[in-house]
Amino acid sequence: MRLGSSIRRRRFRSDGRSEWPKKQWWAGGGPLRLSRDAGYLVGGVLLVGFLFGYFGTTRLLFPAPPRPGDLFEVPDVGGLDRSAALDMIQAAGIQAVVTDSFRHPTALSGEVLGQTPLAGQLSTATDTVVLTVSLGAVRMSVPDVVRLGSTAARTVLEASGFTVTVYALEAELPAGLVVEVLPEAGTEVELPMEVTISVSTGPPLIRMPLLLGIEQEIAEVLIDSLGFVLLEVEDCFRFGQDQGRVVVQFPPSDSLVIPGSRVRLSVGSRNSARRVCGN
Repeated sequence: MRLGSSIRRRRFRSDGRSEWPKKQWWAGGGPLRLSRDAGYLVGGVLLVGFLFGYFGTTRLLFPAPPRPGDLFEVPDVGGLDRSAALDMIQAAGIQAVVTDSFRHPTALSGEVLGQTPLAGQLSTATDTVVLTVSLGAVRMSVPDVVRLGSTAARTVLEASGFTVTVYALEAELPAGLVVEVLPEAGTEVELPMEVTISVSTGPPLIRMPLLLGIEQEIAEVLIDSLGFVLLEVEDCFRFGQDQGRVVVQFPPSDSLVIPGSRVRLSVGSRNSARRVCGN
């Protein structure tokens, strides 16, 4: 071996130390490169192998079990009448039974509210579809709240499940009392239901007429025709034309009073032991 060739084969690093060149482990002295066509070919081979492996596994080695022939699809019977729902389920080859029922505010009596299993699921002929049906709306008698105060009447009706509408009207009952309820008390209705109550604003007021100077007999007829009650007639000493005529009245004229109010009169007379009444 020549000394010069050995020195040439050495390489010197930047720090002054020398190193031997590394061997090239690939042929030709460069990296292995594949052409584009060769890459496509390899990818295609891998894809085909995957597909064959998948289908072989799922179709030959581990195929899906065959679907049993005794499965039936559960029909949708929601909203149907009970009899129609039972007939439809039995026609599909499945048994059915009603096990639960309850009141419903909008569904008619006998209407199917729910089912188990749900519609579209598979069931065998030995399985049973369980139905829940409506008993219809809750029925309630309208309470008698006539002559109750409006607040108490509303509380009673709302506690019974009714909604309440209030109207006001003039009536003989004192203000604030219920005069009328519609539907009438005792009527059986389905809930929810609206009940209307009419509340008195009090009787209509009547203007008291002027009775002064009118003869007693005429004044009494007028009082009776207006629905007032003549409570007392008092004699007062008077001279001249006031004999037998009204000289004092209570309530005074033009005052607003309710029908049935009590009226007091003072009538002029010479036989009143000279008792003088003020106008």
